[in-house]
Amino acid sequence: MTLSRRLVLATVVSSLAWPALARPSMPVTRRLITYNNGRDAQPIELEVLVRGKGPLVVLIASLGRGASDFDDLAQRIAKAGFQTAAINPRGIGLSRGPAAQIMADYAMDVTRTIEALHEGPGGAVLIGHAFGNRVARATAAAYPDRISGLILLASGGQVPIAPNISKALLDVFDTALSPQEHMAAVKLAFFAPGNDPDVWRDGWYPAVAMEQRRVLASTPTDSWTGAGSARMLIVQAADDTIAPPANAEALRAAHPDRVTVATIKQAGHAMLPEQPDEIARIVIERLKGRA
Repeated sequence: MTLSRRLVLATVVSSLAWPALARPSMPVTRRLITYNNGRDAQPIELEVLVRGKGPLVVLIASLGRGASDFDDLAQRIAKAGFQTAAINPRGIGLSRGPAAQIMADYAMDVTRTIEALHEGPGGAVLIGHAFGNRVARATAAAYPDRISGLILLASGGQVPIAPNISKALLDVFDTALSPQEHMAAVKLAFFAPGNDPDVWRDGWYPAVAMEQRRVLASTPTDSWTGAGSARMLIVQAADDTIAPPANAEALRAAHPDRVTVATIKQAGHAMLPEQPDEIARIVIERLKGRA
């Protein structure tokens, strides 16, 4: 169904389909943010899931995945006294628009979200998971005045991925695979040994992942990888094979005055569903200035 302009510009309160025992106590608002990038005739429409009140924290999801990956973490952050805004990338949920060309286009999506929601002095904190960490760094590089800090949940890109892991990462978006083959790829690429990958059986968007990979390949790495002058906390999973610990160490070595690393055990690249309590503790301590 085509959304009317009135709906696109409105804020709509949504009751998300949470299981009865996991229903959050705080309301979730679906905010639809529309803007023109000055290049394309088609406007960009971003669906943002908003919780809580307070300093703004923007959450950016992994490759080919959406805002719902942050449901648990965003709920905890909002309860701690912050406003969270988890963005569905173009092509997921109600988000749509012309194809992005370079990473700065995704950075503009984040910045327009901040402009629509942020109140008061200073900037927003960005939390980027996996591919979202790259978008977070691109945003900090392009719009430093909008950002007060970055929390990177997996900061890959500095160290090559092993061939079998690289293949598994591609396979999770291969719709021709059987369910069993798909889950085997998800387990190998994203989860630490012993952790159950079934929580990520769904939520994969191959077309979105393909576009994000194309945009990343079209953008010079040095235009975003250093994140401008932003302070960065890297939350590093000890068993991450897509963004292994050497990535975090390389980024810390390159920017020792701006980068700190917190390592969590028994977690892989998926991280969020594997160690939700530990991630929430580290993130909230950082947001409150205690880490």
